[in-house]
Amino acid sequence: METIQDLEARYIVNTYNRKAEETPCLIRGEGARVWDDGEKQYLDFLGGLAVNALGHCHPAVVEAVNKQVSSLIHTSNLYYTAPQVHLAEALVESSVPGSKVFFANSGAEANEAAIKLARKYKPGRYKIITAENSFHGRTMATLTATGQPKYREAFKPLLDGFEYARFNDLDSFAALVDEQTAAIMIEPVQGEGGAYVPGDAFMKGLRELCDRESILLIFDEVQCGMGRTGKLWAFQNWPVKPDLFTAAKGLGGGLPIGAMVAAEAFSAVLQPGDHASTFGGNPVACSAALAVLGLAGDEYFLKEVQDKGRLLGNRFAMIASNYHSLVKESRGMGLIMALELNQAAAKEIQKKCTAEGLLVNAIGENVIRVLPPLTISGAELEEGLNILEGVLQGFN
Repeated sequence: METIQDLEARYIVNTYNRKAEETPCLIRGEGARVWDDGEKQYLDFLGGLAVNALGHCHPAVVEAVNKQVSSLIHTSNLYYTAPQVHLAEALVESSVPGSKVFFANSGAEANEAAIKLARKYKPGRYKIITAENSFHGRTMATLTATGQPKYREAFKPLLDGFEYARFNDLDSFAALVDEQTAAIMIEPVQGEGGAYVPGDAFMKGLRELCDRESILLIFDEVQCGMGRTGKLWAFQNWPVKPDLFTAAKGLGGGLPIGAMVAAEAFSAVLQPGDHASTFGGNPVACSAALAVLGLAGDEYFLKEVQDKGRLLGNRFAMIASNYHSLVKESRGMGLIMALELNQAAAKEIQKKCTAEGLLVNAIGENVIRVLPPLTISGAELEEGLNILEGVLQGFN
């Protein structure tokens, strides 16, 4: 009898490099844990790449989805639906009051909308400056915006008009601004790049630079938003507001959804016919997102995330100190953290962790990233960290 792994190899394009001998087939999840088809249990420190913000099958999300799917699954955006409008209201009131929202199905699509709005904002100003080591998506525009050559090389020629500055280096960004620049776009905390956190002066300086040059400041909150840093939106860790920001991943609690939020001064730039999405603002996905926002936006909930973030950060710092021959540094904010290694062992460490019942993420050859559900308990964090440290001992 053929296995799921056998069938996958035959029928699915190999873009994820899954290996049958080391990659489990997951069949169910609850909270911070998942189980494979052999009933082996794993503690999930990856959270669906920051998608399962409330963990797996959170009752509030399940209830919201079941209720909506039994009444209206989809309708064209030629018509109104209440979940879409109520979610837009919740997003705006929790972030930059006066803004308006465009709904899509993913972070890449939300970033596409932001790029199009920025390019239309002032005719003749079409260039967008992003950061080296950034990640903004895999469509042609967002791939070009991504500041990592390894993702772009095979798809040249790319879209014209993107330039890359050094993250956390204000002078590097300022040097690239000219009369054709439309916007600066960054992740407030770089996710796929390895959990890099900017300095206060850099964030404040970007806002001042954009104001001075009359260009847009765009924050990509696809991975670092939705409470992951201990604030509902990562930019709320600084006294800085964006002109546009994007959200996805954790917003839907497991369902595909993306959103671009545009401040009042720019929300009318895109007009009917400029942009659209057939499934954008789907009522089931919006209902799930309303449930997620209802919990993740709670002040007490976010305080618990901050506490757990300190626990994770302190333990990572201790690991970096105790295993300094293996670990170069720890970094991150809240529940988005990474260990950078002194050797190309990340993929082997990920493999060993999986075998020990812990799901983590290898970024390239030398970074281990964790994105646990925001609902994970302190005891579960300690459990997973003990597994990770035990694995690291074998590489030290």
